Amino acid sequence: MQCPSEEDRRSLLQWARQAIAEAVSQLQLPANIPKEGIFGERRGVFVTLHVHGRLRGCIGVIESQGPLGESIVRCATGAALRDPRFPPLREEELEELEIEISLLSPAEPIRPDEIEIGRHGLLIAYEKQRGLLLPQVATEHRFNRKQFLEEACRKAGLPGQAWSQDDVQVLAFTCEVFSESRRRSKE
Repeated sequence: MQCPSEEDRRSLLQWARQAIAEAVSQLQLPANIPKEGIFGERRGVFVTLHVHGRLRGCIGVIESQGPLGESIVRCATGAALRDPRFPPLREEELEELEIEISLLSPAEPIRPDEIEIGRHGLLIAYEKQRGLLLPQVATEHRFNRKQFLEEACRKAGLPGQAWSQDDVQVLAFTCEVFSESRRRSKE
């Protein structure tokens, strides 16, 4: 999978914003989902929302469940309305909303000593329990490798040291991360 062009990035961000605006303001999803170009690719994606610089929602899919255009709608509206950590986004918050999109590479097994903070995201898997942390989480919270592994385990509902057990999978992925500029001009 190739890196998205600057035009692709703008298009995906605009699409996420449109989906959120329609879901919040009109209680509906966009009718015509684009399927051409990058919108037709099958990739894991996370959509992260911030209002006034504070996390306001984050929902994603690890593996592609359909074309990227559909996944963006599902994840963007999910982050806005169904992230269990936050109340649903209100219409008056839309103007201050900043959207960040993370396009994921496929997750692959990695040894703990190979993890690069800021480059790798982590997926911890044990039976049906999974915990995922995007690469930017480690840098934002200044985690070292061990802390990053422990937090991913906790996110999976496992003890912090579970990553060191043979039956627990440690997988890594990289992301193409892009967001709207905080200095976005008023439309």
